[in-house]
Amino acid sequence: MSEIISSITNEILAMNWLELIAVIASLAYVVLAGKSNIWCWPAAIVSSSLYCYILLDVNLFMDSVLQVYYIAMAVYGWAQWRQIGLLDDDKSTSSRNANSDEIAPLQSWPAMLHFKLIAILSLVSLVIGYVMENYTQADFAYLDTFTTVFSVYATYLIAIRLLETWLYWIVIDIVGLYIYNEKSLNLTMLLFAGYTVLAAWAYWQWRALYQQQQQVGNLAQQAG
Repeated sequence: MSEIISSITNEILAMNWLELIAVIASLAYVVLAGKSNIWCWPAAIVSSSLYCYILLDVNLFMDSVLQVYYIAMAVYGWAQWRQIGLLDDDKSTSSRNANSDEIAPLQSWPAMLHFKLIAILSLVSLVIGYVMENYTQADFAYLDTFTTVFSVYATYLIAIRLLETWLYWIVIDIVGLYIYNEKSLNLTMLLFAGYTVLAAWAYWQWRALYQQQQQVGNLAQQAG
């Protein structure tokens, strides 16, 4: 345990300022997204842009390309949330609660649809994982491919404000914890532990908001 703490301390001390800003922006993105604050998307753009450069600099080309996708999805998510009228400043909180039309609507899909999509994405991951396992030098080829494929999918689900997206992120982050632990990337492992907790917190935040929206909708139907 002391070795892990010592390793994390050394990694923090060795961290350059670009990586530090990227980590802070990543955490800010999750917290702001959990609070339904539209400023999560600028934070995501900053984080992904910095990680794109950092990963490219250490020759992790596929991970760097993935960050380009995250940037594109952040721009899409920002436009999507603005289009459906999500207010983002603290002063609007009370007015949003008073008027459900001002709250960006959350979606929830039936379990069967999720099972079908998970099956399709798992098949895609197995095919890509096989290629990575047999034709590249990738470590944890299958696990890494699964987390990448489902991360791409879950990022889109955040942009369309689907409640269950955070359940996907909890699983993705737990798998990431295992991978980074095995690779002795202790600081990144600590970051993903934080991501796991924040994803669970964000799910309960969105779940409460979704239930509130359902109640307002039911009342509106009864009144009509």
